[in-house]
Amino acid sequence: MFEYTWRWYGPNDRITLQDIKQVGATGIVTALHHIPNGEVWTVDDIMERKNMIEAEGLTWSVVESVPVHEDIKRQVGNYQGLIENYKQTLKNLGQCGIKTVCYNFMPVLDWSRTQLNVEAEDGSLALAFRMLDFAAFDICILKRPGAEEDYGIEVVEKARAYFEQMDEATIAQLTNTILAGLPGSEEAYTLSEFQAMLDTYQGIDRTQLQQHLFDFIDEIIPVAEQSGVLMAIHPDDPSWDTFGLPRIMSNLNDAKAMIERYDSPSNGVTLCTGSWGTLYSNDLVKMAEALVERINFVHLRNVTCDTDYNFQEVQLFEGNVNMPEVAKALVKGFGDRMVSVRPDHGNQMLDDLGKKNNPGYSLYGRMKGLAAIKGLEVGIRAMM
Repeated sequence: MFEYTWRWYGPNDRITLQDIKQVGATGIVTALHHIPNGEVWTVDDIMERKNMIEAEGLTWSVVESVPVHEDIKRQVGNYQGLIENYKQTLKNLGQCGIKTVCYNFMPVLDWSRTQLNVEAEDGSLALAFRMLDFAAFDICILKRPGAEEDYGIEVVEKARAYFEQMDEATIAQLTNTILAGLPGSEEAYTLSEFQAMLDTYQGIDRTQLQQHLFDFIDEIIPVAEQSGVLMAIHPDDPSWDTFGLPRIMSNLNDAKAMIERYDSPSNGVTLCTGSWGTLYSNDLVKMAEALVERINFVHLRNVTCDTDYNFQEVQLFEGNVNMPEVAKALVKGFGDRMVSVRPDHGNQMLDDLGKKNNPGYSLYGRMKGLAAIKGLEVGIRAMM
């Protein structure tokens, strides 16, 4: 069964809890963004937010996210102490009755885009990733050592030519979009700070980063089990290596390896159709069917993508992901198990145009997505 939820960025979010009630969600997906990464979320802090949500007749259903500190991902410094803090946060969340936690293990940056306001055919504005823009930033703006080796000769040549045509405003906008423009990123960097962070991952390849994830899972899942908390790791977005950093949650094999590491219902995934959908070779229907018993949280959105690693976010039924078949696999696979599902990013449209919105998280695009998700579930159940 689907629990209809909505991501809310807290008291400073332009979209209010009352607004969320009116769009038809019953569960809130939020986090204590004001607490620095690595610090314990206290019971008092958690209950203050929970009481605020429940006062509006809603439920705090999912934490998205309890960020994993970079030192844990790299296993440096006081990372064991940071893991202990993470465990205590999970205990406190369980004590407060919050039972689902989304997290990710992406190095340095969370999700990446090169454009935040691409105009769709209907006049709404969408998020997009254009490999040529990304390569131009990496090679010519950031000037990351060895960047050229990560792209084909043709892409490098086109990226350099494209950069030569960019003016200062375009360069600044692209830089801000990649380094500081997205709410999923827990940190905002200057170019030099960003390169310094990339340098801290030197020598950490895919195998080692995956082992660090496994070590983290070995530590936290027993605590999650004891606390009645279901963990739901989020896919990489986009689902391929970026800036020379390895990505380890990009496809079905990655997800299976993580699940097999620790056999527990508390060790699960977030099925994000938009993130895994960025990789042309990912079959989201197959992934939903294969992972359904360990899907503890769901993000539904669609993308158009190609084999050249370009993608754009689109309306729920318009992209490469066969959303009706994905929803059918989830409805059948969940059975009577209640799983929180939220509309993920939505295009800016209608009265949201021209207003300040968290990229991807405006009101009307997600409201349209939520209505489509509800219709899908009702229709699928009617046919069962």
